[in-house]
This record gives sequence, structure tokens and C-alpha cells, in this order.
Amino acid sequence: MNIAYFDCFMGISGDMTLGALIDAGADASLLKKKLAGLCLSGYRIEIEKRITGHIEATDVNVILENHDPHAKKASPHGHHRHLLEIKEIINRSDLSERVKKTAIAIFKRLAEAEARVHGSTPDKVHFHEVGAMDAIIDIVGSTICLELLGWPKVISSPMPTFHGFAEGAHGVFPLPAPAAAEILRGVPWRELGIEGELVTPTGAAIIKEIASGFGPQPSMTIEKIGYGSGKTDFGRMNALRVMIGEESDSNAGSVTVIETNIDDLNPELYEDIMEKLFAAGALDVFLTPVQMKKNRPGIILSVICSNQQADEIAPIILMETSTFGIRMSQWKRICLERSHEAVTTDFGTIRIKIGKLDKKVISASPEYDDCKKAAAKHNVPLKKVYEAARAAYSLKKGE
Repeated sequence: MNIAYFDCFMGISGDMTLGALIDAGADASLLKKKLAGLCLSGYRIEIEKRITGHIEATDVNVILENHDPHAKKASPHGHHRHLLEIKEIINRSDLSERVKKTAIAIFKRLAEAEARVHGSTPDKVHFHEVGAMDAIIDIVGSTICLELLGWPKVISSPMPTFHGFAEGAHGVFPLPAPAAAEILRGVPWRELGIEGELVTPTGAAIIKEIASGFGPQPSMTIEKIGYGSGKTDFGRMNALRVMIGEESDSNAGSVTVIETNIDDLNPELYEDIMEKLFAAGALDVFLTPVQMKKNRPGIILSVICSNQQADEIAPIILMETSTFGIRMSQWKRICLERSHEAVTTDFGTIRIKIGKLDKKVISASPEYDDCKKAAAKHNVPLKKVYEAARAAYSLKKGE
């Protein structure tokens, strides 16, 4: 499974996230093209490399027209946006539904946190800096980059601790910012103790929405690494590191299987349920038709997940379906060692998923998503791309 580990050893912000994902391989020109679909004006995006702590990282700046970069807080007379306006901007764009849904969910987390902190309601919150053009670009742009990278399952490191005070639209406040602390309830932190803001409310909302878990780096085969530069000089490397690759499951281990029988759910809802289960970290989700009591046709909904994710995935089934209960069991499993190799075809570069047992290749299959995109781009049958990819791999291996 495609997986991304967000190593937030020096924190996370919106621009750091965007920079790290671009540095890890998200196409910057395609990103800008998709962002143009928001139909917003008055800004430009500058992407450049910079050295932070002797490490080269990608620095992203959203340059606003008629904006004083030295201003420390938003003008009380400036234009601030409510959640409803931001949702309308995103929904009227031509972005994919998953990008829209994820970006709106991130802004909703921000609005709910600001509302709790200031004793208001999400629909009445003025977003100030958070709702400004740069935050919209950072949040929507980061979501677009995740799509360009194939929607990897995201795991995050614990958040670093920091202290001090910062000045914003609401005056001087302690760090972590109240909204960031509110968003990150239940998330583990590790002691770092740097003075200065390491985790912004925008960064907190992004990682809380996209991460399926927080903890140490999972077992994985790393294929891409990206660094997104922060703006403050702390005398050490200030960057978010994102590592993307394949989740390693070559060793014998165990998984949790969650199942439930359903005979009264609208079939149109299963697609959305499956998307939410995969987004939460499910390894596989499938439906099995069965004949149930009183001779009713029904469905067994089965979810395979890691043992660590079971407690997070189970409530989704209870909330999103009509079932009154689920059953859970642990299964032993043995998997092939997985990796990828890229081959060049007349239809572009296609990844080949390789399966090995005792270091010997016993399975090689073209990646479906790569073949599907290539077939659509070149207007050819999908099977033709598959055949070309298999032939290219055989030629590469001298078969």
C-alpha cells in the first residue's frame, strides 16, 4: 500500500506541508493549473529551494497583491472570510470530489477549534489569517498534492513541544496557539522545547484530518523523500520531512478482520462507506452477498486492517451503516515482499508491482491506476496499456 510518513520533528504548517509534498514529487506546474480552478486572483506562488540546517528544502511562498509582508497582524477592517464562503469557493471549483471534501474538512476543523476557543460557533468565526488567501492555497494545494501522489495513507510522528508567545489578529497569545492546541487534542507530543511557533493552526488541522495515526515510522520501503522549509531560523534545520513509499508487510504477522451482516442498507451508500474506511487506513474492504434470516438477501461487509487501526475503524462501520453490532477477530497472514519498478512504454512510465518470496520474483503486475491514467490520456483500451507494460517489463528483465 502507498504510504506517507510525515516526520514533524520541527513542526508543521500549511506552507511546510505544501513544500514537502512538492519536494517529494507532486508536479508543481500541475498543482498551479488545478489551483487556477478556484477562480481566485490577487496572488502568485513562488517555489524555490533554500538551505535550512545544511539540508536543501523546498520553500513555498504565496505572494499577495497589495499586502504588507511586515504587518504583524490582520487589519480589523480587512476582508475576512467565514466557513460558508470558503466552502462555496472550493465547491464551485472543478477539483475532484475527494479534494473538495478533504479541504473543506480541514477548514471545518479550524472553524470548530476557533469557535471553541473564542466562545462562538463555526459559522460565525472570522478566519483572519487562517481564512486569508495564503491559507486557502496552502490547504487546497496540499490536498491536491496528496491526490497527485496517489492519496497515500498518512502516518504522522508525534508533535514537537514548543513555547513562547505570538501576536495575531486576536492579540498576544501563548504557544502553542489556542486553536492549534484544541485541534491536536488526543495527539501525542514529544519534548523538544524550542521557543517559537513550530505547529500552526493550519498545519495542525491538515495533519489531524489526513493522518490515520500518530506514532513512530511504520515499516515501509521508502521511494521518495521531500523537505518543506519553514520560515523561521531556529539555529537548526527547520523543515517538515515527508517520506513516501510502500508499506512493508513481507513478514508473517497478524491483521484484524472486522465484519458485520447487513440487510437493510441503501446500496448507494456502500461506495462512500468504503472510501471512508480506506481513508481511515483499511488494508482492504469487500462485500459478500449472503442469504440471511427470514430469507432476506444481505451483505457481509468485511474490513481488513492493522491491529492498531481496528479501534479507529470499527466506529466508522457503526456510524455509517445500519448495523447494530460488529464482530472482530485476529488472523495470521504471510505476504510477499513488495516493491515497485518503473518501465517506459509508448504510453508513458508505468509502475510494476513486484512480489518476492525468499528474494525471488514470483509476481509482477502493472499498477492499475498508472495504466488507467495512461489509457485515458492516449485514448486507447486499458488492456493495451497493460500489455505494453508487461512487455516492457519482460524486455527489461531479458525474458
